[in-house]
Amino acid sequence: MKAFFKKCKKANKVFLSLYLITLLAYIITYILFTINLLHLSTIETPIRIILIFTFGVYALIWLLAGIMDIFTKKYKNFIILMVFTVLFSIIFGVASYYVGAVYSKIEAMNKDKLVYTSALVTLKNTEFDNKGVIGMINDTNDIEGYILGNKLIKSHSLTNEIKRYDDYVDMFNDLLNNKIMGIVVTNNYAVRFSNEEGLEDIAKKTKVVHTYSEEMQNQDNVSYTDKKLTEPFSLLLMGVDSEDDGLNAATSFNGDTLMLITFNPNTLTASAFSIPRDTYVPIACRNNAFAKINSSAGSGTNCVIKTIKQLTDIDIDFYVKVNFKGVVDLVNALGGVTVDVQKPDFTYREGVDYHGQVCEQDSFRRFGEYMVCMDPGIQRLNGEQALAYSRSRKQFLGSDLDRVRHQQQVVSAIINEVKNITSFEQFQELLSTIERNMDTNMKSEQIMSLYNVAKKIVQVAQGSTGDVLSINKTYLETYSLPVWTGSSNTSALGYYKDSMDEISNMMKVNLELESAKLNKTFKIDYNEDYVSRYYGEGLRSNGVEKTMANLVGKTKENALNWINENGKTASVTYIDETSQYYDSNVCNGCVAFQEPHENVLINNMSQITIYVVDVKDKKETPSKKPTDDKDYEDNENKEESSEEIPEVITPVEDSKEDDEKEDLSEN
Repeated sequence: MKAFFKKCKKANKVFLSLYLITLLAYIITYILFTINLLHLSTIETPIRIILIFTFGVYALIWLLAGIMDIFTKKYKNFIILMVFTVLFSIIFGVASYYVGAVYSKIEAMNKDKLVYTSALVTLKNTEFDNKGVIGMINDTNDIEGYILGNKLIKSHSLTNEIKRYDDYVDMFNDLLNNKIMGIVVTNNYAVRFSNEEGLEDIAKKTKVVHTYSEEMQNQDNVSYTDKKLTEPFSLLLMGVDSEDDGLNAATSFNGDTLMLITFNPNTLTASAFSIPRDTYVPIACRNNAFAKINSSAGSGTNCVIKTIKQLTDIDIDFYVKVNFKGVVDLVNALGGVTVDVQKPDFTYREGVDYHGQVCEQDSFRRFGEYMVCMDPGIQRLNGEQALAYSRSRKQFLGSDLDRVRHQQQVVSAIINEVKNITSFEQFQELLSTIERNMDTNMKSEQIMSLYNVAKKIVQVAQGSTGDVLSINKTYLETYSLPVWTGSSNTSALGYYKDSMDEISNMMKVNLELESAKLNKTFKIDYNEDYVSRYYGEGLRSNGVEKTMANLVGKTKENALNWINENGKTASVTYIDETSQYYDSNVCNGCVAFQEPHENVLINNMSQITIYVVDVKDKKETPSKKPTDDKDYEDNENKEESSEEIPEVITPVEDSKEDDEKEDLSEN
């Protein structure tokens, strides 16, 4: 060791300094390079190991050979080695920067913490004080409506009486009807509830009085699987209609855009199932009470996932929330997408003639001069146009069903456009856009496993002139289903079970959970242009839900006929003036009240209760005749009673003659 230091003292100080500086630079950049390569755990593992080992060996070569060249004064060899060392150090530094930048953006897509905000909202003309009643949701798991709502009340020292609600819409209706002074909701309430009937102008009618925010652990960030994206997987895409660019806050979403995607990397086949927002289904986290599927978003992502799993019988591996405003940046980062814009059915919208174009509000939801318009046909769309087309529905007969088709077209176009990325700058811009406007439960390693899928796509694309990815599109056949929500009637969509079954089966085949069934009835008509069909389209043979008819005002006999014809048991209760259900405008022997309410689903219901007026010597007026226009003969032998007497009647096969029946059609 003494001999070594003695030689160092005698060595050329300039070359020795260069040696030490380059050695230190090489070691630092090599370590950074190695760390970043190790982050890429699913990408080209053999190559990464070879690189780490090779450059590690070179570090030893430079450590020994460099100092020996100085000691032996072989400066030419030293300079050659030093040039390579400096070059490698630069490569390590640049590579570390790019790999680190990509990895940090991928890691940021999985947001561990988000800002949750609760708001106290009143009507615009209301002067808030501590005397009025405040409405709050009753769900103790609701972060913004309950947990942070209570902290908001405590932080502002509010002493108001609290009224609890099971449903946000009922709470909003009471606010609008001045039954309560204020309500506690998510700060993003205008976006989340503006699509509910009666709440379209909720933002204009209300104001925020107080807010309370906390950064909390992302409540939706739940891992459902450890599989890599090189295996067949399912993904739920959820649109978040945020007013801002980015998803740093826990933005509540209205569930209007729900798309279940399956992808098979082995066959490069995807399926896209856009679920109409008004589809009437059991909500998993609410004891399977029926409601529109978009309302499940009010209880969080997990509720949406469980509800869709029940609907489709598909296990959902991953979810992705995408800010709608981010679609603009995403499409622009790709240089636009090619879409065949559907011809509108209506050229007029809200009194304005759009001259055959498809027109929709811009990403800031502005009308008038800010409207984004497109001619029908195949064309290149920019970001604003792609978002506008994805939202467009009011100029089409199918309304929300046509909007579903538009969303599938845009998603397909984006997927097919990814293969055209040719520069790292474009790739980095794309990642930045996605990171800002996306939240997912995918881990970094799972996202990076997409590299191998992308690699396969590029390899296949080199020998192909058509679309590399095959996308199976879907169309869920639905029907109008007016339903009672508990406070009002609303228009929902029922769906046909055979249509849903075909979509579900196709997705299971794509996930390699089932084998494809051979279609032995397929026929080709050479006189027709062939277009790829939508799975589920045209299947309308079963699955219609039955709803309760309005029996109020009908005679007892006709009400019982309807109940028996629908296979239900009738419970009859006779009432007089003392009953809470009595209605003076209803004739003797007619139904004054019913349970369940009109338009409530009855498929899984066994018994229907009717309350029949039974008042002795009640005088009739023309306005009080039964609605079926039949003479009602009072049963004078019936015992007079002021009590409500239930009578249970089971379905019977015998019925009155057809000309004595009223035709009560099903809803």
